[in-house]
Amino acid sequence: MRKKRRNSLSSAALGLAAGLLIGLLVLQQRQPTNVSAGLSGDAPSTLHYYAGGSSSSSSSNEANKGPPDMDARDRELLYVGVMTAEKYLASRAKAVLETWGSDVPGRIGFYSSETSKVPSECPALPLIALPRVDDSYPPQKKSFLMLQHMWQKYGNRYEWFLRADDDLYVRTDRLERLLRSVDSRRALYVGQAGRGNSEEFGLLSLEYDENFCMGGPGVLISRETLARLVPHIKYCLANLYTTHEDVELGRCVRKFAGISCTWSYEMQSILYHNSSGSLAFTGRLKSREVHRAISLHPVKSPPHMYRLHNYMRGLKIQDLQQKKVDLRRDIEKMQTSLAADSTNRKTELATRKKAERKETGHWDFISRSEYSLSDANPRRRLHSDLREGLEDLTREVMASINACSRQRGRFVEERQALYGYRRRTGKGVDTVLDLLLIYKKYRGRKVTLPVRRHLYLHQTFTEMEWRDVPTSELDHEVVHFLVPVAGRLEAMIRFLNNYERVCLRDPRQADLTVLIVILYPSGEADLQRAMLEQLIEEYGQERVRVVPGKDGFSRARALDQAAKLLGPQDLMFFIDVDISFDSESLERIRRNTLRGQRMYYPVVFSQYDPSVVGAGNETSSLSSIRHTDFNDRLGFWRVFGFGIAAMYRQDYEAVGGFDLSIEGWGKEDVDLFDRTVKSDMEIFRGADSGLVHIYHGVSCDKALKLHQLSMCKGTRADTYASTAQLAEIIYRNPVYLDFAKARRDEAQARANANASVASAAIAPAAA
Repeated sequence: MRKKRRNSLSSAALGLAAGLLIGLLVLQQRQPTNVSAGLSGDAPSTLHYYAGGSSSSSSSNEANKGPPDMDARDRELLYVGVMTAEKYLASRAKAVLETWGSDVPGRIGFYSSETSKVPSECPALPLIALPRVDDSYPPQKKSFLMLQHMWQKYGNRYEWFLRADDDLYVRTDRLERLLRSVDSRRALYVGQAGRGNSEEFGLLSLEYDENFCMGGPGVLISRETLARLVPHIKYCLANLYTTHEDVELGRCVRKFAGISCTWSYEMQSILYHNSSGSLAFTGRLKSREVHRAISLHPVKSPPHMYRLHNYMRGLKIQDLQQKKVDLRRDIEKMQTSLAADSTNRKTELATRKKAERKETGHWDFISRSEYSLSDANPRRRLHSDLREGLEDLTREVMASINACSRQRGRFVEERQALYGYRRRTGKGVDTVLDLLLIYKKYRGRKVTLPVRRHLYLHQTFTEMEWRDVPTSELDHEVVHFLVPVAGRLEAMIRFLNNYERVCLRDPRQADLTVLIVILYPSGEADLQRAMLEQLIEEYGQERVRVVPGKDGFSRARALDQAAKLLGPQDLMFFIDVDISFDSESLERIRRNTLRGQRMYYPVVFSQYDPSVVGAGNETSSLSSIRHTDFNDRLGFWRVFGFGIAAMYRQDYEAVGGFDLSIEGWGKEDVDLFDRTVKSDMEIFRGADSGLVHIYHGVSCDKALKLHQLSMCKGTRADTYASTAQLAEIIYRNPVYLDFAKARRDEAQARANANASVASAAIAPAAA
């Protein structure tokens, strides 16, 4: 009996083991990741296909099969599916393709309704027109069938799949780094987790531990997740609980892939959604949220998409420049360490320490205002350049502090810079900041604490860079000087002497410059014409030309009149008789101006009134000041001056030229500069030490329009002297303050008198 019972137990155990084995084999056969039949090949520009809808189980299974299996090592990283609509193909979809879409580490496709066609504005757009899908909202059917197509066509060719909208911006380089750090063989459903807003609480049919990935900031799906999901898309479409596409996708992933959206504290900043709607990312882009994010949503306007892309490219250029600087410093350290002569190293070190002791500099105090001993105005508001510099500084430091936040389970957030100190030396910039920080621990026992810390940072200046430019045709480009003249005999004499010395007598500039003077009638015009004719007789008509100005004086019309005398490929240089120049400035004009690409707007050094800057000597003259003396007491760099410019005639016409309706002094140069900024042309600006604006008194015609008169008076005030020099004059002469006080008292008395008269007039009427 015992033996028979033992045999029956053995038979039962053997049967159970065989059953388990057979069951495992059956389950393995039914896994969707092992399907091998299906479609293959690249998607054409426009693809129509049938996705589901048949009652036949065989056709349904066929629709869910992926392409033939391939070695995982041969798979590419990412396929991006962008949901869009027919009305947005020529705008939003085009902007995505021409910005971040062209840098995807893999492939991108745009999914729209079955009636959609590739727009003529963007013939390269990889459009997939989904059969039996329209552009109605909510786009639930479009979303699910897009995922089905992604699996059918590319299921075994890519490791990751991104579901995106056409108003999403993605920093593809950062996304690539993130995806390569994660095991794509796991079932993963990555995004910013959501459970609906407070008004939708309890209406989304979600359990207490269920969530979904918000669709706007983008949803990342691993290949394993997509393989589990796609066979059940027909069921999910037939059993929708809400009108929210991302909620239903999350429900379907939860039910058939067995996973939820990532519960991660970081996702709200990595996949960033701005709640400002259509105003999102339309203003200032330099913010912690923008710099930290991988994806940014929503970017509703194509111009703002391009603007955001250009900003991100600028950040990437900064990163590359910093890497170059770091590499150069490493090379220098290695060279120093390999130096054989220790005595020279000690001497150099001692000299450097001695120089550093001399370059201690003074510290500026920074709070809500900036306090400085080196400025004539010791207390002033924080200018935008300083404010942005401090923000960049703290953002980079906080990024380095939080670089390992995921491993440590904590995050440090900068709340406010309370105060700080800053100084500049010959080596760089030293900064000390007192920061209010928020320490957040989100792993284990959750903690949120405010803390104060001091930040000490030294930023070294980069070394000077230069490069040898080979001699080319640009070095022999003819520069056409265009000079409008109305009176100003003394300035005209000085300019012609300068031009003759630099351009006509110098053999290096032989036949490489042409002077075109637009001469307007004045009491000095005959003498000026005689001087020009003398140059023409000596050097030839082809090198000096005189053009009579039409109608009343207008700088815009004068330069436009001269420009029309030249050919489309001629290089023009707009200049005034008050400008002194040298041969090196001519070389910079040739090298910095590129036909069809770039215009050159040099920053000119403008002299102050010599009677003021001559140390109080009222008899100082221009001859006592050299044009090469560049310091704050003798002049200033005219950063906001745009009248001196170099460009080719074809580019001048391409941006629209001068506004010929502008009469008299000013504004025509600002208008042309604005046109250039809004065009596709590049602008090169830089301080040109060879161009000096010689001081002259400014007379503002009261007949000018109000904005021109205001600009003229502002320019006249700027040329008196520096703020420090004017402050010294006032301190030495208190009578100026007495005069200003008397004028203020007179104005107040007049205002009071007018108020009394008005009150007297109102009183009888009220009675």
